[in-house]
Amino acid sequence: MSEEDRKQVAAIDLGSNSFHMVVAWQVQDELRIQESLSEKVQLGAGLDGSNKITDEAQERACECLRRFAQRIEGIPRGSVRVVGTNTLRVARNAKAFLRMAEDILGHDIEIVAGREEARLIYLGVSHHLPDSDHRRLVVDIGGGSTEVIIGERFESVETESLHMGCVSYTGRYFASGEITEKSFDRAVTRARQEVLSIQAVYRSLGWQQAVGASGTVKAIAQVCEDNGWSENGISLDGLQKLRKRLIKEGRIDTLELKGLRADRVGIFPAGVAILLGIFEQLEIQQMDVSSGALREGLLYDLIGRFSHEDVRERSIEALMTRHHVERGQAERVMATAKSLYVQVAKSWKIEEQEYADTLRWGALLHEVGLAVSHSQFHKHGAYLAMNSDLPGFSRQEQQMVALMVRGHRRKVPLSALEDVPVETREELLRLCLLLRIAARLHHARSDNPMPEIKAKATGSVLRLEFPSDWLQQHPLTLADFEQEQEYFLGAGFELEVM
Repeated sequence: MSEEDRKQVAAIDLGSNSFHMVVAWQVQDELRIQESLSEKVQLGAGLDGSNKITDEAQERACECLRRFAQRIEGIPRGSVRVVGTNTLRVARNAKAFLRMAEDILGHDIEIVAGREEARLIYLGVSHHLPDSDHRRLVVDIGGGSTEVIIGERFESVETESLHMGCVSYTGRYFASGEITEKSFDRAVTRARQEVLSIQAVYRSLGWQQAVGASGTVKAIAQVCEDNGWSENGISLDGLQKLRKRLIKEGRIDTLELKGLRADRVGIFPAGVAILLGIFEQLEIQQMDVSSGALREGLLYDLIGRFSHEDVRERSIEALMTRHHVERGQAERVMATAKSLYVQVAKSWKIEEQEYADTLRWGALLHEVGLAVSHSQFHKHGAYLAMNSDLPGFSRQEQQMVALMVRGHRRKVPLSALEDVPVETREELLRLCLLLRIAARLHHARSDNPMPEIKAKATGSVLRLEFPSDWLQQHPLTLADFEQEQEYFLGAGFELEVM
């Protein structure tokens, strides 16, 4: 097979307990795994009392990432996806750590919301199971959160991320190193309480197969099988026998179980307690185990983007439909914004695909806030764009789209730009300015075609050239641009209209 017929891709999952990496060849629409690496970094255990990642934990993480960076050296940007999960969602110093980690890897790191993590997990699991029309329940116990998903074939139907994980539960219920009946049952009860919030919906949907994913579930399955407590996968009876054995052993530091790896011992009792709580609350009798998980889901999501099956497009479409966005106006503004973008992208250094996508999505959603109120609708729209569940989007991507919506009218939101990375602020501000112009040009909401507009950008100056006398024949548009010139100046830019 020639090099032209295949493409190297990679995915890295910065989990609360372990960092994982998988490198694969994309051959048409299939993935052929080359190498999988996993290291126990225990980032979640490195959170201090102020919810900051300690220096020691950051150093462990960086040492691991340096090894990962060597393996993915040469794979181009856009062919590597790196995501952070629960610990990086909650850590107060996550931004500083991410800047350091991105410098090491040479690739951007996305922070994914819990439900997006769940969607990606299901995608990875479903591609590693035989194709079936059966509805599946998928459970993935991580270090800081547990994802529970119901799906059919390759699509998730219901996703949830629960605030319980084997690292956090170890600190809460087994910090002394003792495994007592009281502490174990308290952990099980707390897990059942977490599951109670989703029980009714999940039971009403139902499933024909329960599947577990990732290290904790696989470790439990291995112990149950090796000790003869389950024939294949994990059974409720096997879990109950495992519970008795753990309480009998009494301590984590002397825990020895056939099939249990030494690097899993510290968080194993907490993982068992969480899974037993899920089994009992959802009345699960048997669970199979999948080798696919988040990192494999990332790869399949990535190659979907390559083949123009980007779930993010469906998410934007769904949000527009849900909030009754006037499609004609959205598409008019989008088309004009795209025309301006094409003309100035090179000179304004915004040629990357992510910027083109951000501008397009911002244009399509710029009026989504009208579903809440006409007054300050750009602010309402930014809130919806930032806080809605948008499958396929990372938190950073939602933040960028929300900024477009917030900044398309009235005063340019310079304060909101302070929340985005320094290295992309200028580019996002320029995208914002282009969307503002497009929205102004379609103020009248008319289907009449726009004239040919020539746009030129030089530094902080944007020049627009209209056909002779067109602006004089459209005095309201001219008045809009005169007001817009003041807003541009407030943002440190100059708008010239000719």
